[in-house]
Amino acid sequence: MWPALVLYNIFRFGFAVVFVGLHCVLMAGLFLEWRRDKRGGGGVFVHAPVLDIADAPAPGQLVSVIIPVRNEALRIEGLLRTLGLQDCPGVEYIFVDDRSFDESPAILRRFAGTRGDVRIITLTENPGPNHKQYALSRGIDIARGGLFLFTDADCEVPPSWIRSMILHMADKRVGAVIGPVFKLPELPAKFPAAGKGKGFFQMYQCFDHAIRYMYLTASTGIGAAGGGFGNNLILRRETLDFIGGYEGILPSPTEDAALISQIRAKSKYQVRSACGADVFVMTRGEKSWGNLINQTLRWNNGGLFSPELSTRLNFGFLMITISMGMLAIPLLPFIHSLWPLPGAVFLAMTMNTLATLNIFGTAIPKAGPAWIFHTIFTPLYFTFLTILGFLGIKPSWKGEP
Repeated sequence: MWPALVLYNIFRFGFAVVFVGLHCVLMAGLFLEWRRDKRGGGGVFVHAPVLDIADAPAPGQLVSVIIPVRNEALRIEGLLRTLGLQDCPGVEYIFVDDRSFDESPAILRRFAGTRGDVRIITLTENPGPNHKQYALSRGIDIARGGLFLFTDADCEVPPSWIRSMILHMADKRVGAVIGPVFKLPELPAKFPAAGKGKGFFQMYQCFDHAIRYMYLTASTGIGAAGGGFGNNLILRRETLDFIGGYEGILPSPTEDAALISQIRAKSKYQVRSACGADVFVMTRGEKSWGNLINQTLRWNNGGLFSPELSTRLNFGFLMITISMGMLAIPLLPFIHSLWPLPGAVFLAMTMNTLATLNIFGTAIPKAGPAWIFHTIFTPLYFTFLTILGFLGIKPSWKGEP
């Protein structure tokens, strides 16, 4: 019997040591990436009040900002307003209207009519299989810039966004930079159904997005970038050419994460993450738990079933170990000795929360001790999404599979 007991103890304590140790490594990666970002990768302090892009790639070269739009009439005004505040020269804006049947096309035409740097592509069909990837590919086809910068129609960007993201590309070894995306804590009044969600639901969306970006930045810091936020991403044209173009990325529920994985695995270029408030992009929250689950399930499935093996193994290991810790909780009344499994998960989650609040706290609501509840809920929620993924539950994107 004693060999089985030894193996059991090795399992439960080994689990705790490996899981907490992994998160210590990730916290080191987060710190390294934050330091790199603060120093601009080469001693340049990138978050000064007045930014100078003299050291950025080809000053004045054309930058193509590519934005897919599908039925975003209720949410696009914030993006257009904040794009109008950008002060960076040499920019073209390409909107890809992906079969919208609301007022989005009319809004885009009005915006383009006031400027000379806007082009609109109208898609009448989209064969997929990833509809957003197809739409973005059509925008890239006509882009003239040497740098491609992406965001979504439901986002708002700071006035320094374009200029600062260009500055992050000053190092020629860097092929792509992922920028932070955070959720606004409250939806506008035009979403009356959101009134019920001003408490835990809205706050949790903000926390969930920040924790996800923390993991992304930490993995980038240790050279294992396997994900990305496609609504705040800049990359070189030659980087995309090197991996065979955007449309050549293997089908995935999360085309942005697949893109980053391809760059890391198959190109000579580095992937970096940005941490400063000068590139914080804010996006609107979901209107219901159903919408949030669909969105986060798509992200989770994108990692679990990534076409790139390394990303699939890394993300899968993280989600499966979190799930093991949480699934041990209902067994604790019967098997008390399983406590190291959930204990390790909650300890790591506490580390993650403190790091996230310290580096990205200005972008999320002030909640004080209430973050404790979010810290406990997050691994339970991740476990729920992981189970759905392995059960074969597939999310939709804007009403399409």
